[in-house]
Amino acid sequence: MSNLTVRVYYEDTDAGGVVYYANYLKYVERARTEYLRELGFEQINLLENYGMVFIVKSVEANYLSPAFLDDLIEVETVIEKVNHASLIFTQKIVNIDKSTVLFNAIVKVVSVFNNNLKPCALPQEILEKLNGRK
Repeated sequence: MSNLTVRVYYEDTDAGGVVYYANYLKYVERARTEYLRELGFEQINLLENYGMVFIVKSVEANYLSPAFLDDLIEVETVIEKVNHASLIFTQKIVNIDKSTVLFNAIVKVVSVFNNNLKPCALPQEILEKLNGRK
C-alpha cells in the first residue's frame, strides 16, 4: 500500500470551491505513478529499458463526498492483482481532517509496447517485485 498526500488548490476547483470531478482521476493517476516509483519502476525507465508503458484500460469510479479548496486529502493505493500483462489497483481518497472517504476507484492498467500499443507481458523481474511487494 502507498499513500500520497495532496492539498486542494484553487486550480483544482470549480467556481464554488468544490474539486472538479475529473481532478479525482488526476489525483489517483499521480498516486499510482508514485507507488510504482516507490517500487523502483519509474515510467521513463520502463520505456527506456523495456520499450513498454502502462495505459489505463478501465476505471470504475465512485464519487462519495466532495473535497473543497484547501482541504488536505490522502490517496491510498493498493495493488490488488498482478497478472502477466496487467495490474489492478484499488484507490481511495480520504479527507484527512474529517476522516471521510471522498472517492474510490478500481483501475486496471495494461502493459503495452510503446511502439505499437499492443499488450506485452511484464518482465519477470518486475513481476517478482510486484508479487513480493507486501
